[in-house]
Amino acid sequence: MITVNVCGIRSAAAKGLFRWLRRQRADFVCLQETRCRPEQLAGHDVGLPGYASYFCDAERKGYAGVALYTRHAVDRVVHGFGVEEFDREGRYLEARLGDLSIVSLYLPSGSAGPERQAAKYRFLEAFTPHLARLRRGRRRVILSGDWNIAHRAIDLRNWRSNQKNSGFLPEERAWMDHLFGPAGYVDAFREVRKGPDLYTWWSNRGQARARNVGWRIDYQVVSAALAGRARRASIYKERRFSDHAPLIMDYTL
Repeated sequence: MITVNVCGIRSAAAKGLFRWLRRQRADFVCLQETRCRPEQLAGHDVGLPGYASYFCDAERKGYAGVALYTRHAVDRVVHGFGVEEFDREGRYLEARLGDLSIVSLYLPSGSAGPERQAAKYRFLEAFTPHLARLRRGRRRVILSGDWNIAHRAIDLRNWRSNQKNSGFLPEERAWMDHLFGPAGYVDAFREVRKGPDLYTWWSNRGQARARNVGWRIDYQVVSAALAGRARRASIYKERRFSDHAPLIMDYTL
């Protein structure tokens, strides 16, 4: 499983993302913030031979959007999770294969100001019952994507100075506590990688990436049925395709 926020699929493709992905031969690839509709992809290097590709786009041009590539036959593809405000923004795409669900997920960012932070809180409130429905349906679920929240102090370099900033607010972190507690989901990355300084996003300012002043806001979150199935996890930083790095995980299913 590979997940990465591409900050524009055409831009990432021009930087060699899909040439790199072809060499990885992942079973599933989840992309976020594609910022592009499928009809705009002609002439761009966004193909993976042997894969089926699915897209969930925002109504607003050049905004949000998620995609999912799979080497396996899919029974059903679900666009959105049933909440119009966020389904219009292209934030949820689910591929169902038997009892397995692979989700490409892009949570709102609240960094643009109070209005967007309020939208982020509405998303968290609306998404909670959907997570419960997935669990009641006894599906094996992997939710891969940009969650725009660093869960704990270990998940960002400058945690002390960011406690009042979107992405590390107490309310957001409490929601993640619930996700990885009573809600019954597991942070699969932390099952196999316990250490500090493991980040997936860096600001474009102040040489943050070179100095590894980052945040871990990209996750692969699994339902309880897949707890303990993660075997390896890595963050690919050798090439830069966007301000996020690809998160790569291997599972035994």
